[in-house]
Amino acid sequence: MRYFIYLAYNGKDYCGWQIQPNGASVQETIEKALHTLLRTPTPIVGAGRTDAGVHARMMTAHFDCDTESLDTTALTNRLNSILPKDIVIYQIKRVKDDAHARFDATTRLYKYYITTQKDPFLHLLKYKVFGTLDIDNMNACAKVLFEYEDFTSFSKLHTDVKTNNCTIMQAYWEKQEEDYIFTIQANRFLRNMVRSIVGTLLEAGRGKIDVNGMRKIIEAKDRGKAGTSVPAQALFLEDVEYNENIFIENEDK
Repeated sequence: MRYFIYLAYNGKDYCGWQIQPNGASVQETIEKALHTLLRTPTPIVGAGRTDAGVHARMMTAHFDCDTESLDTTALTNRLNSILPKDIVIYQIKRVKDDAHARFDATTRLYKYYITTQKDPFLHLLKYKVFGTLDIDNMNACAKVLFEYEDFTSFSKLHTDVKTNNCTIMQAYWEKQEEDYIFTIQANRFLRNMVRSIVGTLLEAGRGKIDVNGMRKIIEAKDRGKAGTSVPAQALFLEDVEYNENIFIENEDK
C-alpha cells in the first residue's frame, strides 16, 4: 500500500532534498526515521528536488508499506518525536497504489523573500538587497514568462532532464513594507530555475532590463544571458497540488 507524507523543513543544514554522498539530506533523514519505526528499509520519493539551503513549507513524498492496518496518525506523531527540529511531518494519507508524489503533481508553487531592511533574526530566511526596486518593471517582465515554454536560459547546465519546457501559471511580485515577495507556480521547474528567474527580475528592478530585454534572454536559450542566481536561503517551496482522484477516502486512522 502506498502513502503520501506531507511535511515541511528548514533546509539550512541539508545538502538538499535528495540523498547526496557529501552531506545529510532531508530524504535520507526521513528514510532513517521510517526504517527505525517500521523496522524495514523504507525508501521515499519526493515531489521535487530542492537544492541545498532551500526550504519547504509544504513538501510531499510517497512510500510503500505492507502493513494493512497502518495507523497514520500514530506514525505521524512518532516520526515527529524522533526527527530533528528542522523537519516536521504534518500528515500521512493513503493513496492509490500507482500514485506518484513527483509525476502526479499537477503544480508546484514557490515563493522568494527579499528585504531591504537589515534584520538580525530573519537574515537566514530572506535575501537582503540595497535600494528601492522598480516593482512595476519586475512585474511587467514577470508577465513575459507566460509567453514561453522553453526556459533553458534559466536552467542549470548539464542536467539529466529530457525537456526544458514548463508551463507557468503564476509569476508576480508583491511589496509588503520593506519586503518584496515573488510568487511563481508551474507544472514543473528546472534545476535552479526559480533562483535564476529571480536574479534576472532583480535586474529589471534595477532598471537594467525591460520587457524586450526579458524576451531576448528567454529566446537566447543561453544560461549565460540571464541574471545571476540569488541565494538559496530565501527560497521556499510553498505548495504541491494533486488531483483528488489519487487519494483513498476515509483511510486515515
